[in-house]
Parts: sequence; structure tokens; C-alpha cells
Amino acid sequence: MKQKENGTWVSWNENLKHNYKNLYNITKESELQEVIANNDKIRFFGNKQSSADIAAGTDTLLDMKSYNKIVSYDYSKKTITVQSGVILGDLLEAIEKVGWCIPCLPDINTITIGGALATGTHGTSGKLLSEYISSFRLILADGSVQEIDSADELMNAVKVSLGMLGVFSEITFQCETEYTLHVKERPESDKEWLPKIKDRLKQHDFLRILWLPHTSKGYVITGDKIDKDKEITVNNGPKYLKHRRTASKILYKYSHKFPWITAIANKILAKAFFSSKKEHKGSLYQATVTKSRGSTLELAEWTVGLDKFPQVFAELKQEINKWSNNSFIHIPMDVRFVQKDDAWLSYAYKEDIVTMGCVSRNAATADTYEAFKSVEKIFLKHGGRPHWGKRFAAKDAELSKIYPKWEDFKELRSDLDPTNKFLNPYLAKLVNAKKTVHAKKVVA
Repeated sequence: MKQKENGTWVSWNENLKHNYKNLYNITKESELQEVIANNDKIRFFGNKQSSADIAAGTDTLLDMKSYNKIVSYDYSKKTITVQSGVILGDLLEAIEKVGWCIPCLPDINTITIGGALATGTHGTSGKLLSEYISSFRLILADGSVQEIDSADELMNAVKVSLGMLGVFSEITFQCETEYTLHVKERPESDKEWLPKIKDRLKQHDFLRILWLPHTSKGYVITGDKIDKDKEITVNNGPKYLKHRRTASKILYKYSHKFPWITAIANKILAKAFFSSKKEHKGSLYQATVTKSRGSTLELAEWTVGLDKFPQVFAELKQEINKWSNNSFIHIPMDVRFVQKDDAWLSYAYKEDIVTMGCVSRNAATADTYEAFKSVEKIFLKHGGRPHWGKRFAAKDAELSKIYPKWEDFKELRSDLDPTNKFLNPYLAKLVNAKKTVHAKKVVA
């Protein structure tokens, strides 16, 4: 176990910075237990890709990226067990090699599994990634290990918990047989795609919509399961489509100084990069997951019940098209769909939901990006919930109104972590935690 002293932790887009006294590079479960047991305040991180301030801010930090082994396969049950520092892309490649898949995948593949689960990472047209856990080992605040499986009453409390109840060690995922998707992409007006959402969720195995603010258009992506040997007409669109990020960077360069530029830039980008039809096929992973992402982004994402989304969308569209409030939004806004579950802090607790991302492509000036405030205000009004790993301002008072199990979670957190070991200043405010006296416990 390697240790660094007195350094500065910096997030992926350099928007968050924290000094630390000790940073441990974890490679074994016993190291994880030892460091947790013998430190008063501790947080842990992977690839630092959260926009929420959840991964640092304590004197002791754990770097989980080297705790990254594929532990075992159970071929009869179609399960795979991995250490929590495994990168998502490595997990997906490992299960594809044996002909499996996880039926719902996040948008990017560079996050660690532990971080993805803790923050409720999701894809579209399926459930949260955490819903495909069959069991895991959790390191508690005293350094002990608790094994939790689907029959355990703690499962729904812990699997989405921002690392406030303990640290994921080894995780077992329930996989399914791999399948091939036939993916079609095309532009549609808001009047066309919005009323078709429920029908398309029934008709297709995969649905994702990239909404283009200030244009009244969206870009619809559907996927249908087909035989892997079926031939299709592949159309990857014009070659210049690969330059969208570069074009966005240029067009949005001064949008923080002159927000109205965004509306003009969006029309140009929509015409250039979202007006072509595309068609291709591949495994779920091959066909739908972004293999890389630039670090100049700052992200917010909100979710709301499927039935409420049309009203929320109408209000949002009206609000951001007012030139008086400077709530201009860079494109695209990613609209995805998640099926209901029973996890206490899941965005989809007991209801099917729509998620809507909001991106600023100027990470350094995100604090002046008025769109984040406007989106949050509208979604909160309708009982919407923020993505735990992305930017939002809501705290305990608001969260208690939108999460039915919020108070139960807080009580459990106090029981499992009575000295608030796993809380940094951001999380302490989030759950309105009281100050405590810390005590050390040594694991032999």
C-alpha cells in the first residue's frame, strides 16, 4: 500500500480542489480495512469524474483505482465478481468475452464501479446499474466487513448511498446473455418526439433523445434487438461529425460573457451535427457507450416521473427561451429513461422516470451558468431529484421532501457511522449531520 503525504486532490475538470494529509493507494481489502479503521475522517475516489463535491475534502483519502481485479466468474449463474476500483470499460470487456452483458449501461466507460454505484449511475431503457448487483462486501466505519446480498434488508439502503454507509469492496453483478442492437438515429421536431415517448419505450429495447435547446428539435436514438448475423445498411453519417467537440469549443468560447451567443451556436451545431440520419449495429456496449469524454465539462442532471415529464419539459423550454434570464443551455441535453426500483436513494424509487442532463462546456465558468439554477428550480417544483454525482444546490430540507426514505436513510447512516467518519463538509451539509467526537479503533 503506497502512501502520499500533504498533497492537493484535483477533480477531473479542475473545478474542485482539496488539500489532504495522507493519500493511500489501495490494492487489497485488508489495506482498505486497516486505513478505514485507523482514521477519523476519510473519503475515497476513482477517476474523479463527479461534479458533486463528494470524493475528497478530508485529511485522509483512498485512491481506489489500483483495487481493480476481476475476482471470479460463476458461469452457471452468469455472475462476475470484481473489486470496486475496476473501471467500467474493463468490466464490460470482461463480460463480453464470455458472451454476457449488463442490460443497462451508463453513458461513459471511464468511471470506477464503486463510484458509479455509490452515485446511482444509470443508462437508459433499463434500471440503475446498482440494480444488477447480486451481492457485495462492504467495509464499515470500524473496519469490519459485512457481506450483503439481495435477501439482506440493507441492500436497498446501501447500493445507492454516496459512500456514506461504508466502502464497496468486492461486488458481484448479475449478467445476462449478450445481445446485438440495431441502432437508428435521426432528427425530429419537439412536436414529433415528445408525444411518442411512451409508445417508443414499448416498441424499442433502447431509447435515448438528445434534446437541442433553443432549436425546438431533438435527435432520437432507438435500438432494437436483432440476430447478430443480420446484415444492415450501415450509415455513420458524414465524416465531419467527429469534429463536434472542437466546433462546440469554438462556438461556446465566449458564451459565459455573452450568454445569448449560445442560442445562435446551438442552431449552427444542430444543423451541422444533428441533422443527419445514422444507422449501425453492435452489442449494447459497442453501440451505446461513449468511450471517452473531454474534461472541460460541468454537468447537472435531474430526474422526474415519466408522467410529469411533458409538463416539466414545457416549462423548461419556455423558461430558457426567455432572453431576459440568461438561462441559455449548451447542446445537447441528454434525455434518458429508467425503470422503477426499490433503492432508497434511487432517482427511480417506486416510479419510472425520465432523466435530463444539463451541460456547460466551459467548466471553469460553470458557477455563472444560469441554466443550472433554472433547471433545478423547475425540476424541484415538480418533485424532481438530482443526480448524486452531478451539480446541484439542494440540501437536506429539499431532499427530505422528494425522497420518501430520506429520514430512514439518515437514521441508518448515524447507526452505521456514529462518528461521521465517511462525511466530508459537502456531505455533512447534505444530510444535516451533527458534529461528533471522533474515536479511533485499531484493526490488528
